[in-house]
Amino acid sequence: MTDITDLGVAAIRDGIAAGTFSAVEVAEAFNANVAAAQDALNAFIVATPDHAIAAAKAIDARRAAGEALGPMGGVPIGMKDLFATTGVQTTAASHILEGFVPQYESTVSQKLWDAGAGLLGKLNLDQFAMGSSNESSHFGSVVSPWRRPGSNAPLTAGGSSGGSSAAIAARLVPAATGTDTGGSIRQPAAYTGTTGIKPTYGRCSRWGVVAYASSLDQAGAMARDVTDCAIMLESMAGFDPKDATSLNLPVPDWTAALSGDLKGKKVGIPKEYRVEGMPAEIEAIWEQGIAWLKDAGAEVVEVSLPHTQYALATYYIIAPAEASSNLARYDGVRYGLRDLPDGAGLQDMYAATRADGFGAEVKRRILIGTYVLSAGFYDAYYTKAQKVRALISQDFAKAFEQVDVLLTPTAPSAAFALGESNEDPIAMYLNDVFTVPASLAGLPAMSVPAGLDAQGLPLGLQIIGRPLDEQGVLNAGLAIEGRAAFAAKPETWW
Repeated sequence: MTDITDLGVAAIRDGIAAGTFSAVEVAEAFNANVAAAQDALNAFIVATPDHAIAAAKAIDARRAAGEALGPMGGVPIGMKDLFATTGVQTTAASHILEGFVPQYESTVSQKLWDAGAGLLGKLNLDQFAMGSSNESSHFGSVVSPWRRPGSNAPLTAGGSSGGSSAAIAARLVPAATGTDTGGSIRQPAAYTGTTGIKPTYGRCSRWGVVAYASSLDQAGAMARDVTDCAIMLESMAGFDPKDATSLNLPVPDWTAALSGDLKGKKVGIPKEYRVEGMPAEIEAIWEQGIAWLKDAGAEVVEVSLPHTQYALATYYIIAPAEASSNLARYDGVRYGLRDLPDGAGLQDMYAATRADGFGAEVKRRILIGTYVLSAGFYDAYYTKAQKVRALISQDFAKAFEQVDVLLTPTAPSAAFALGESNEDPIAMYLNDVFTVPASLAGLPAMSVPAGLDAQGLPLGLQIIGRPLDEQGVLNAGLAIEGRAAFAAKPETWW
């Protein structure tokens, strides 16, 4: 019999409903994996085995009573530690929020509990979701379960949702929530051979999610495959009157409409994504993806996104600007850390609390954001960046007049070793070069594992869709998934 922890969302849910195994058996198996891997991978900030068992017992009781179990019935998941969870510490991987226990539940997590999911724990991330390698967490770096052959050098699981991607790849969870501001679901998915989707901005409520950049942040689903992502995203999405940016639209039945047949569809290949110095392996996997989509019946068309070259610079003005505003609330007054030196006044308390509570990358982005919003530079930087953002959105709109989806690489390389890029912030920011444009335009996009590089590390392909066309993105992802037949998983060393 297949190990329960090798099963995904659909297989677990259906197995529990059929009585093949109980929800408690599932929760116990994943709890055991979480405990065994925690010291080595550091994927969890807080494990919640009791919560997982309690939710599982409730599902088993409902099944015994003949009640409906829900679309996630009995599936235990990991929750990125940006989502507020009642009675469970929520830190955003920061010192300034260490020990903060919310008395309320985020809309997304509540929807998942209502759908029958259980909580295995809160997953590690880059502090306040600021990073591309999961090295900025106050609780230590997440370590990828993948290794280069013949090397014990720890690799990044990507960022900021590195805890989510590592936990899925290592079979600690069948699925997890992620958030994506500039690629923080898609890039870690590519690095770990997992699948992740960022929906259209506004599809999932941001209420109860610790904010980084409010016009960019979007919750999404991470899992082993496209079908599991579709199931999970359906449970997460939906209108929320508590979120002013939430879209008041029905949630489609993406799972029922999944199809890898792309006959009549057109796939765009943005010529600007063929960046100078792109590794030959990334180019090769992209060409392979193009061939797979042609085989699925799609017509491939070259398109132009001329303002792509300005996307990273635009993002690293807008996102830090919004972060400097959002993070002003953490000052030691109402909740979280408070540093109050003897004889200190209010300003001294602010300064001491923020100096101690924020990590180096968070401070860097606050400083950048405050600078570009200052009176002398607002028009030169922030206003201009917003204008360029509009041009980037227009580029996508024009491209989607010709094609249905776009296909690009997800990341410019396979996973790198921890410590390789963190001395140079600019080099780290370049990891987001392929994912940032879709975030600036608020478009749905996902990463699907497509193969391994010469060192045996996963590589991903990214599909970008029209606004609200998650179905088109999922279907193209399914077409790639079926042809790539990616079945590799890391060998257990922890």
